Amino acid sequence: MSKFAQVSVVKQANVYFDGKCVSHTILLADGSRKTLGVILPSTLRFTTGAREVMEGVGGSCRVRREGESAWTTYGAGESFAVPANSSFEIACDEAYHYVCHFG
Repeated sequence: MSKFAQVSVVKQANVYFDGKCVSHTILLADGSRKTLGVILPSTLRFTTGAREVMEGVGGSCRVRREGESAWTTYGAGESFAVPANSSFEIACDEAYHYVCHFG
């Protein structure tokens, strides 16, 4: 799916790591929440409260989930999941555009 229909957008951006990751929250008609964002070239560590599925829509990244020693590469059209109450590292050599699905 290349776009979301019938959404509300939270005006205030989510800015993390001195602007290396910026996203906007969208609220869908069914009550679900997603974020749409971009991670600039960097290596960052995120923690999760809820389960997250990161869907790549542009660029690529390398990911290492909590407890893993190896990095896995993901590109546009590919997704990876991170369990709730966990963490992951993400390394980007180029701008990585994503949709984060919660739950």
